[in-house]
Amino acid sequence: MARRFFVLDVFTNQALAGNPLAVVLDAEGLSDARMQSIAREFNLSETVFVLPPENPAHSAKLRIFTPAKELPFAGHPTVGTAILLAKERFGDSDADQNAMVVLEEAIGNVRCGVVLKNGAAGFAEFDVPRLPRPADPLGDKELIAAALGLEPNEIGFENHRPCAFEAGVPFAFVPVANLAALARVSPYQAHWDDAFGRGGQMGAYIYCRQTNSHDSTFAARMFAPHMGIGEDPATGSAAAAFAGVVRHYDKITDGTHYLRIEQGFDMGRPSMIDLEVDVEAGQLNAVRIGGQAVVVSSGELYL
Repeated sequence: MARRFFVLDVFTNQALAGNPLAVVLDAEGLSDARMQSIAREFNLSETVFVLPPENPAHSAKLRIFTPAKELPFAGHPTVGTAILLAKERFGDSDADQNAMVVLEEAIGNVRCGVVLKNGAAGFAEFDVPRLPRPADPLGDKELIAAALGLEPNEIGFENHRPCAFEAGVPFAFVPVANLAALARVSPYQAHWDDAFGRGGQMGAYIYCRQTNSHDSTFAARMFAPHMGIGEDPATGSAAAAFAGVVRHYDKITDGTHYLRIEQGFDMGRPSMIDLEVDVEAGQLNAVRIGGQAVVVSSGELYL
């Protein structure tokens, strides 16, 4: 059976940047093991399988796989698939289009607003389905530094210290002094499991305030060896959980706050993730992730 697929670059407005994503349409009849094998074949950070929705009022049901495991939720698959499904809905229309796409993911239903403009990359923004909350404790600063190939005095800035949060997928968040320290990060597997909780199963999201682009708020890199991801060019699920880090350390006030996170620059895959945070009565009330995506290839799987 021939199954259509597309590859998109996500969190970018140009091809060969951002985070590549494979989306397999018409995925009915594929077993879990078959989906995992296909994800290993693509060998991208994530591969999405699109199935008919359980609720006919929704757009699609998604299954999301890294090369090593299935995820309940992920950011760049949500943004990329929402844009692709909107493009499929409207075809080759020259008119600008706005669409609401509701995706059924393992974490729950994810609402995505999509904007399609003629001659421009598509844009999608989604409501994070689970607000960030603290995750498992991490190892001490010396272990974390050793796991990242850094010196202990390079870990932390201002009042920011290593911590863990999750908004569907847990991540260790490690602040570092500057872009030079961020560029020197080189994961050392022998210390990884002790440094990062759950036996090293968490991805490590390393960030600093210094940025390459003048309109960015933070720069980041993400490594998740146990997910089969050496380094990820852009990680929307980590950015969603990062809202909890920003609220905790920066004590952002009531209102809506707009942040931009740059990632992938050290890989030659520059990516921009928009993070929108609503704070009400001193607490996180809503988190949204947005970004652009472009289709770079398409084809068929004969499976």
